[in-house]
Amino acid sequence: MTRTSLTQLEARDAFIARHIGPDAAEQAAMLSTLGYASRAALIDALVPANIRNQGALPLGQYSQPMPEQEALAKLKAIASQNKVLKSLIGQGYYNTHTPGVILRNIFENPAWYTAYTPYQPEISQGRLEAILNFQQVITDLTGMGISNASMLDEGTAAAEAMTLIQRVGKSKSQVFYVADDVLPQTREVVQTRAEPLGIEVRTFAPAELAELHDCFGVLLQYPGVNGVVRDYKGGVAAVKAKGAMVVVAADLLALTMLTPPGEWGADVVVGNSQRFGVPLGFGGPHAGYLSTRDEFKRSMSGRLVGVTIDAQGNKAYRLALQTREQHIRREKATSNICTAQVLLAVIASMYAVYHGPAGLKQIAQRVHRYTGILAANLAALGYEISNASYFDTLTVKTDNAEALLATAVAHGVNLRKVDAHHVGVSLDETTSRDDLELLWTIFAHGVKGAAKADFDLVEAGVQLAFPAALERSSAYLSHPVFNRYHSETEMLRYLRSLADKDLALDRTMIPLGSCTMKLNATSEMIPVTWPEFSNIHPFAPDAQTVGYREMIVQLEDMLCALTGYAAVSLQPNAGSQGEYAGLLVIKAYHESRGEGHRNICLIPSSAHGTNPASANMVGMQVVVTACDARGNVDLADLKAKAELHSKNLACVMVTYPSTHGVFEEGIQELCAIIHGHGGQVYIDGANMNALVGVAAPGSFGGDVSHLNLHKTFCIPHGGGGPGVGPIGVGAHLAKFLPNQRSSGYQRDVAGIGAVSAAPYGSASILPISWMYIAMMGAEGLTAATETAILAANYIARRLSPHYPVLYSGHDGLVAHECILDLRPLTDATGISNEDVAKRLMDFGFHAPTMSFPVPGTLMIEPTESESKAEIDRFIDAMVAIRMEIAKVENGEFDREDNPLKHAPHTAEVLTADKWERKYSREVAAFPLPSLRKQKYWPSVGRADNVYGDRNLMCGCAPMSDYE
Repeated sequence: MTRTSLTQLEARDAFIARHIGPDAAEQAAMLSTLGYASRAALIDALVPANIRNQGALPLGQYSQPMPEQEALAKLKAIASQNKVLKSLIGQGYYNTHTPGVILRNIFENPAWYTAYTPYQPEISQGRLEAILNFQQVITDLTGMGISNASMLDEGTAAAEAMTLIQRVGKSKSQVFYVADDVLPQTREVVQTRAEPLGIEVRTFAPAELAELHDCFGVLLQYPGVNGVVRDYKGGVAAVKAKGAMVVVAADLLALTMLTPPGEWGADVVVGNSQRFGVPLGFGGPHAGYLSTRDEFKRSMSGRLVGVTIDAQGNKAYRLALQTREQHIRREKATSNICTAQVLLAVIASMYAVYHGPAGLKQIAQRVHRYTGILAANLAALGYEISNASYFDTLTVKTDNAEALLATAVAHGVNLRKVDAHHVGVSLDETTSRDDLELLWTIFAHGVKGAAKADFDLVEAGVQLAFPAALERSSAYLSHPVFNRYHSETEMLRYLRSLADKDLALDRTMIPLGSCTMKLNATSEMIPVTWPEFSNIHPFAPDAQTVGYREMIVQLEDMLCALTGYAAVSLQPNAGSQGEYAGLLVIKAYHESRGEGHRNICLIPSSAHGTNPASANMVGMQVVVTACDARGNVDLADLKAKAELHSKNLACVMVTYPSTHGVFEEGIQELCAIIHGHGGQVYIDGANMNALVGVAAPGSFGGDVSHLNLHKTFCIPHGGGGPGVGPIGVGAHLAKFLPNQRSSGYQRDVAGIGAVSAAPYGSASILPISWMYIAMMGAEGLTAATETAILAANYIARRLSPHYPVLYSGHDGLVAHECILDLRPLTDATGISNEDVAKRLMDFGFHAPTMSFPVPGTLMIEPTESESKAEIDRFIDAMVAIRMEIAKVENGEFDREDNPLKHAPHTAEVLTADKWERKYSREVAAFPLPSLRKQKYWPSVGRADNVYGDRNLMCGCAPMSDYE
């Protein structure tokens, strides 16, 4: 055996077989059930021949799979090209200490990072409580009435706030004012969002606030980017008296010392929770936040955790008001943010829990005191501080900013260049006395007669450096959860108690259709916490980020090879953001050709709710096209509507394989119809896990696709975020990919504006996908796709005698997911898909996707990572549930008092003195013998959604409950 072939064999044994669940013998058995001799034969029967990929994936140096340690060493060598300096750049991003107990038990714990969005509350009580804590932190610190469960970043939160106040306000103006000291990246994202909506963004000096008129809203920064802390109370009152509303972007740590915006008239407060224990990570992921007045709760975007009761009347948490925005509004929606940053919000919330109100204030006071010491030392050196008021940031006047920045870099420090004659210095919780000494050395460089000040003497004279009227007097974080878990022992047990309430991939298969909950391998996760990736500021000089940008370029090239597209942008930090960015690119393309009037977007009726929402957000008009009885796009209807709107046709948005889980035969014809009328084809990449190595959207007719790196490419869902939603585009669209001009990042002068607050979005989690692709190689990636399709068809075939499979293609085959139609059973027995979903919890399973894309159904996607044993365990559970439904059909179980209607069953219910059900405790608790050996116990009974929405409470229990 040659050295090369031996290496390939070792690589295959080392990772591919660990990522792909079923081994060769198990796959053979699954294929036998389907009647196919090989995976290739199955794929040939399933995928249309005219789009079937026949060659190897062109991955270049990464075509051959790498062993885990080799891939880690390769990536470490790339990362080592980055230079980790002490960052004092600020501009919304700060160094922070992630408490070790949080790092180990949340950030690095698969019980937290492999969890799914908590749409099924009974098996998500732990993360729901953590998110509720986050909401309480934001509500308390901002002084607002309600906060959502997190946003993608500060820039997109500000953009969402802009559209929120426009739709709830009374002003008919289309003008939105942004203060000139708002973070530059936030201003750019707001401008990008405003333009297609016809909103005019104007800049103003904060001193002019009271004079503003004829606008629907203003955006203020508190403190400003250059450090100034302003008393806005009078100006806010004046502008609101003229009918405008006020959005404030605020620093959470500063709000422990400053009067919160909610107390001086803000209507919406937004920002970033990054400095609450979340590493810099070259810009993300970080949990943005949005809080507002209570009366706007039904209009705010994003997710919202609320308190309700379960079937026994006990307190339970759930996602509240889930019918908002794209869930029902679709083409009328004004927000497509379906991805939050849950994992990062959990970290930030636990940072607040661990430190408590006193601890947070102590951190803030220390930062402020050190800033005062620095200001005094700089003044003693003869420097002029431009901002008399500040919290943690000083703007320093200098004869030569470039020289001063270079001196700082030579000493291992990054400062912020404000302009040619000013530099910014932002301190944080990691700043030490040694750092202040170092800064003195940097600023004293070249200063004649510089004498080092007595630090103790200077510190003794430091006073508050903001208006006394702005010193916070109101209490915050008074709830017991923020005042109990301050020892590591208590914190550790609290985190464990929450994790124990949840179901994540570390416990069980999560068979969600359209969401692809697959293995997030440990070797893929390890690089995320390397300092070379986690401790880099997004606006660090290019010379310090060589490794990051090399990794990013390589990942872009990998994704081009896998999709058939010419170029990829990794900036969109969610799938919804990818949709939005892709449509903006299409819009820019038409405008560049003098066809800006093209504004019709055709969308099949089966599409994701985010599709029409995204189209609406870029100013397009949605025209819905029909689907046929088999769930395919009705090509005759699509053709008729393309002809009807030919002159104004902008694009079609189509998911492939279809939302119904079928490889539609007519996809190339669909693309040809749209192209024939001058439109572009947007292919939603939500189902890319059925395409990699099998077919490439950029090759069979797509012009642009977004991908979900948190699905197909192994970034974990984190309980509902982080995510990355890059877009791939054809060569003719490449020059329109997003820039971030405010930071100097420009791919092409024709590119659209920033869609996220950092130039590369959630950059710190991109190594996960790089590692996955490098360790799998061309052969492994193709095998993964084929095995995912095999697993879905195996489930469909095994379950088809028990449940109708709603849509299928040739020979009854499906793609990587299948839809079980429970509607006939519901009509016959009253047992709904929700009842089945809740009963699965008693078997220790997360439910499949409910009622999407067809109401009353369950959509199942097993992925390639689940073993045949786990898949069979799930099938056994579904068959057992079908047998229980049969007992309802034949009268053995009562139609209302049966184990499905009362699922899930908690240990509290099953061990109560009284048992008055018409079925036994044993049937409730152990419907299969295997559950006696390993049993998951839901911590609450079925959540009462109606009660929760009627009695909406989205924060910790009131203090009166603890008295």
